[in-house]
Amino acid sequence: MFVLGLNGSPRRKGNNDYLLSLFMDEAEKRGCATHTIAAAFESYEPCIGCGYCEKKGLCSIKDDMARDLFSLMRKADVIVLASPVYFYGVPARIKGIIDRIQTLWSRKYRFNLKDPGAEYRKGILLSVGATHGKNLFDGIRLTTRYFFDAMDCTYDRELCYPGIDDRGAIAAHPGVKDDVKRLADKVLTPFQQRKRILFACRENAGRSQMAAGFARQLAGDAYDVISAGSSPAQTINPLAVEAMARKGIDIAFNQPCSMDDALALGNVEIIVTMGCGEACPIIPGCKVVEWDLPDPAEKPLEAVCDIRDEILERVKSLLC
Repeated sequence: MFVLGLNGSPRRKGNNDYLLSLFMDEAEKRGCATHTIAAAFESYEPCIGCGYCEKKGLCSIKDDMARDLFSLMRKADVIVLASPVYFYGVPARIKGIIDRIQTLWSRKYRFNLKDPGAEYRKGILLSVGATHGKNLFDGIRLTTRYFFDAMDCTYDRELCYPGIDDRGAIAAHPGVKDDVKRLADKVLTPFQQRKRILFACRENAGRSQMAAGFARQLAGDAYDVISAGSSPAQTINPLAVEAMARKGIDIAFNQPCSMDDALALGNVEIIVTMGCGEACPIIPGCKVVEWDLPDPAEKPLEAVCDIRDEILERVKSLLC
């Protein structure tokens, strides 16, 4: 499983940074793959309110957000936002990222596309605030709730600590490590009980991406679904994206993955191959299913849709 951390604090080694690090350490102890983005030190541009994403489903700003962040959000099983409270909201740099999620909001609500991981993805809020006001976290909770909703993530749990201001003071707060450990147990344990399925093809740009999309949607939290390629392409096949979109499934921000990177995530119980032949790994104790499917590369859209439909039927049979 994969846990994405979003650090909203502009202060290095501050209280929220510490709190997020505790959680990510707990995730790694449980064998999870993790990645943390510190918003204050990224170069993402802010939303300019141009409306392009509501018309085209993509952002008009040509930076690395789609590749670096949207793809990580789509990949994640758990997303953790850690942020201090600034005037009852979040700091500017993480707010800039939140505003750019309008692209995902548009794909969900304007284009009626659903991320296949939406049913089980969990979101967590971690926050440390300086004052003791009873409404201290109301604003940040509301912002986080709609942020999570836009990226198809359920607001699941939170840890919020008021009255802590000095750098590093949260480390001395009674029980904070136990709080984080209990939170990790509650959120991560159900994910760890899943069996892992790997869909593999040569470029991880078409067949395996479509199969993984269907499997993630149909299996819910019963399986940890990943896909990979023996010779991964630079980008996913846009016709595979369009074919899946015709079924209401959004795989636009998926990134091809190498077999080595996929297998580094942990043991695989089932591997489904689609034409990569001898390049596929031999995994002791792993069930291997071979699907003889044509490669959609360089085929017209209607042919890709036919391959998509065949993949759907095979995924249904596999998960029965």
